[in-house]
Amino acid sequence: MNRTDPPPPQHKRLARPDPAGDQQRAERRFTGIPVSAGIAIGPVFGVTEPDAIVTHQKIAASDIAAESARLDAAIAQSRKQLAKLKARLAILPEESQEELEPLLDAYMRMLGPSRLLRGVRQRIQDMLVTAETAVVAESEALAEAIMAQANGDDQAGLQRRADEIHEIGKRLVRNLTRSPFRSFAGLPSGAILISESLRPADAALLDPSRLAGVATEEGGADGHTAVMLRALGVPAVLGAPGLAHSMKPGDVAVVDGLSGVVTLNPDPATVAAARRGVTAFARERQKYARLRRLPAETQDGELVELQANFELPIELPLIVQSGAVGIGLLRTEFMFMNRETIPDEGTQTESYRTIVEAMHGDPVSIRVLDWGGEKEIEALSAAGIVPEAADPNPALGLRGIRLLLRRQELFETQLAAILRAATAGPVRVILPMVTTVQEVRAARETFERVARRLRRRGERLPEKLPPLGIMIETPGAALSADALALEADFFAIGTNDLTAYTLAVDRAETDLAELYDPTHPAVLRLVQFAAEAALRLRMPVSICGELAANPKVTPLLLGLGVRSFSMNAAAVPRVKQVVRTVEIDECVRLARRVMEQSDPETIRSMLTSFGRPAE
Repeated sequence: MNRTDPPPPQHKRLARPDPAGDQQRAERRFTGIPVSAGIAIGPVFGVTEPDAIVTHQKIAASDIAAESARLDAAIAQSRKQLAKLKARLAILPEESQEELEPLLDAYMRMLGPSRLLRGVRQRIQDMLVTAETAVVAESEALAEAIMAQANGDDQAGLQRRADEIHEIGKRLVRNLTRSPFRSFAGLPSGAILISESLRPADAALLDPSRLAGVATEEGGADGHTAVMLRALGVPAVLGAPGLAHSMKPGDVAVVDGLSGVVTLNPDPATVAAARRGVTAFARERQKYARLRRLPAETQDGELVELQANFELPIELPLIVQSGAVGIGLLRTEFMFMNRETIPDEGTQTESYRTIVEAMHGDPVSIRVLDWGGEKEIEALSAAGIVPEAADPNPALGLRGIRLLLRRQELFETQLAAILRAATAGPVRVILPMVTTVQEVRAARETFERVARRLRRRGERLPEKLPPLGIMIETPGAALSADALALEADFFAIGTNDLTAYTLAVDRAETDLAELYDPTHPAVLRLVQFAAEAALRLRMPVSICGELAANPKVTPLLLGLGVRSFSMNAAAVPRVKQVVRTVEIDECVRLARRVMEQSDPETIRSMLTSFGRPAE
């Protein structure tokens, strides 16, 4: 865009004109959340979206039909817009297409028969409000209900689901109020896009070959937008307060997707440092690309299994690209969310089979449904399997294997689907929230009964049933690991929940964030106890959660005897780099010294000072 031309309305700049005119503006730094690695230098391009004005007003009973018709028209228009976005995916890199398509499909489902739209129609009828008023109220209520009791491993997943509801609600409101959407048509090549926020669907409008970087005031590392930007390979920082309203036309910015710092009007020294960073990052990417094909093997020849966690289908391309040798924790809750009915055996079989086939012979560990009172799954409530009202203390209530053993039809359907999908590649089954030996025995009886029934039905199954393992995620399970090891085929130590239960801290509680410490000596001793119980019986044991993804902790875990890790896909290259630079003997010595400590700060210092990855 020529700087002398007035910007079109959808490109309205985000700040008042600079009273200093053309004078050189001082460098300013903003700290946000690094979500997509890389460093970008370029002119800023601000894009805003006019607010959709919603007038909260009552309607007459005679207007219900007219408001319902307006809602139907907005739904149809929203579906049409999403269809156009989906058609446009063809111009994006293949990995980005694979990321965006499942998300757009999820949006489409929410614009069909869904709890959101049922609630909106009910509000129009019962409360006599306009369609846009009903959409705002219902989407807010649903999102708040989802996040009300989020904790443990499910915080990020529940936040993504709440974001999806917000996104569809906002799209409907814009179409109801005829408010324009943002446009990226004027984005010049090599520019850095800066805005208050960025929706996941906006990623379908971005051309990564022209875009240098992205920075926003809102957003986080685990949301759909972050996943999309990582898939596009664009350096990005989200959640940098004050950034969008500080930029001005003609500004230059540096976006550091490694540190999370965005610099407006960088001085020459900052620009020079950024250019060196671009070169260093390019070299590091080349190194990680080479690592992808190299084994995770220590200096003294010990092989380590590095796998990836899987929460949503949109993560599958990132897992394949990461160099992970399989999926160490496939969370199946995505199959049950955003649905009115429980997925049947055939639907689940196809989903699991698709994932197993995509791993091309690498193992996939599937955790059966881990529902708890903090996870709102409408299909389970509608079927009367779980109560409508959340448990007053969901973390300690009916969840995980406790629910599945009480609702055998739900459990058996999922096990049947997993067994049928196991013909496509190596599969393992993980039982969540196990605390007693009796739970493992009862689950195995169900597992074997389902297999016998399928064989009688003529289904083709693996000759040997998949291994049946358990999550170790409570102090009780860790302390009884020696007994549980006699019943389970393998352990998966879930360090996120184990930390929360051990320290009585919800990691989503910001006021207590400093107390949530996976390297607390109490947590490490439980990990050690469970790992040693498995190793005594030569039974496989893996680490899942934050500890597995932290390269500083990798030598300690190796020293404790762990040889299998499952983590977010982005962490795999960094952990592999550490694995390839250490020897087991020195890791064992580190573990002995660390396990003698009682002070968390001392432990963190020891882990930080231990041999670092080579530059």
